[in-house]
Amino acid sequence: MQLLEVKDLSISFGGLRAVDNLNLTVEKGELYGLIGPNGAGKTTVFNLLTGVYKPTEGSINLNGVNITGHRTAQINRDGIARTFQNIRLFKDLSVKDNVKLGLHQHYRYSTLTGILRLPKYFKVEKEMDERAMELLKVFDLDGEAETLSSNLPYGKQRKLEIARALATDPVLLLLDEPAAGMNPNETQELMDTIRFVRDKFDMTILLIEHDMKLVGGICEELTVLNFGQVLRQGPTKEVLNDPEVIKAYIGE
Repeated sequence: MQLLEVKDLSISFGGLRAVDNLNLTVEKGELYGLIGPNGAGKTTVFNLLTGVYKPTEGSINLNGVNITGHRTAQINRDGIARTFQNIRLFKDLSVKDNVKLGLHQHYRYSTLTGILRLPKYFKVEKEMDERAMELLKVFDLDGEAETLSSNLPYGKQRKLEIARALATDPVLLLLDEPAAGMNPNETQELMDTIRFVRDKFDMTILLIEHDMKLVGGICEELTVLNFGQVLRQGPTKEVLNDPEVIKAYIGE
């Protein structure tokens, strides 16, 4: 079943075509990779999918609904969540409170209820605490729920960012270079985590990555970008064995 369909997606900055007529289809439950040399346009695609940029041309459909041009907050409500290459946690908040920020989209009370600490405030906060702990347990972070997120080791900060994204209850999770800065052991653990998230949450995942071991180990389909254009698309093994793809990376 088709979850994400991108048609003829393009964007220009000052006459530079950063993404040029991208066509992309991601099936429900798929682990899909978006790869390419530095400056290929990968993060620009993520910014288009999440409403940071508006496309010059083309359309984005999620579950058959056209979400092109929606604002970032609306796209998150539509069902797309993301992480970032440079981790963006609220470092002065606890691990649990970072996850609770993601939950506020689904657990709400009025400003007056919060100020006056009315019964609904305590009920909703209790529900959010319980749900946050459930998510943290998935990533083996429940024992550090009250720890400042800035005090977590790097690999655990990556996991926390994924947990916070999942708290928004997405149907599509975008991971922007999740293995950046990780050692080989952390990368292997991350691969296991991504597979687990896909299976446990019935999640569709689209990721940007430079680590070819990770890409080859978990992605089922790949799109390779170079200078904003599609160089190759298809099953992972076939794409990674393509001489043009190898050349693009060596040329980097």
